[in-house]
Amino acid sequence: MIKGYETEEEWIPKTRLGRLVYEGQVTTFEEAVRSGLPIKEHQIVDLLLPGLEDEVLDITMVQRMTDSGRRVKFRTTVIVGNRDGYIGIGHGKDVQVGGAIKKGIENAKLNVVRINRGCGSWECGCGQAHTVPYKVSGSSGSVRIYLMPAPRGLGLAAGDVAKKVMEMAGIKDVWTRTEGSTRTTLNFAKATYNALLNTITVRS
Repeated sequence: MIKGYETEEEWIPKTRLGRLVYEGQVTTFEEAVRSGLPIKEHQIVDLLLPGLEDEVLDITMVQRMTDSGRRVKFRTTVIVGNRDGYIGIGHGKDVQVGGAIKKGIENAKLNVVRINRGCGSWECGCGQAHTVPYKVSGSSGSVRIYLMPAPRGLGLAAGDVAKKVMEMAGIKDVWTRTEGSTRTTLNFAKATYNALLNTITVRS
């Protein structure tokens, strides 16, 4: 096992990729992605990206009627990122808030991706990775968001939820345009995440 990795409980890998990471044969997140093996254990991300931060975007209470009565659970929407190109989003559900947050963080880590950044604004041309490389869009439910390159110093011209997602991903300047019900936190966050995913696709 690689030194310096500690958890509350001893991690016993259950997948092939987990064993490769645990034994030190895969040492970077990029190597894990290139392996083609699915990331199904959040401890893999803990080890390969130790600088990840997490933030809870939303906590809602959901109720369901069963034969035994009304059951109440909490649902959370969580983002993780290192503010330098890596971002993940997830959600968790549990009868306790703490458990729902923990599950949300673990789920978000399984969805971590590395996005592309650049200086796609014709107004800037600084060559630094501070905005999206070109115009991208993403949708979730009724929400669609468009991200457009912006010059350095502009900041994030976006709603609060989208701003938090992009800050965690390391985007510092961007123009945005949204459609649909952006008051739905989960869909707004997922639409922004999906737009960022499109920065890693080849633009035709």
